[in-house]
Amino acid sequence: MKWLGAALLMVILGTQYRLWLSDSGVHEIGQLEQSIADQKSRNDKLAERNRQMAEEVRDLKQGDAAIEERARNDLGLINADENYYQVIAAPTGAETLQSVPAAPVAPAAAALPARPQRTGAR
Repeated sequence: MKWLGAALLMVILGTQYRLWLSDSGVHEIGQLEQSIADQKSRNDKLAERNRQMAEEVRDLKQGDAAIEERARNDLGLINADENYYQVIAAPTGAETLQSVPAAPVAPAAAALPARPQRTGAR
């Protein structure tokens, strides 16, 4: 009878070890629950993105305002009665051109070679 009690105790301890301490027990259940929560969060984000895209498709099918907005933003288009102004930012202090003193320039007459003089008649 003692052997039977010892064997049953060993079986109970073995199953408890597997349940509480091994990787395939309670620890794995916690990991799976965390994985499920992460996946639900990703699904919610994707569902919101799908809703926004469906709304944009509906706007593009129904009205010209969405098409006009896309053309303005993506292609830079303007209406015929509008004026387009492009503003170019002034350079910052590090990018400004420094004034460079001009090199001395020789007079034009001195820079050209002298012309030979013609003498005599033809």
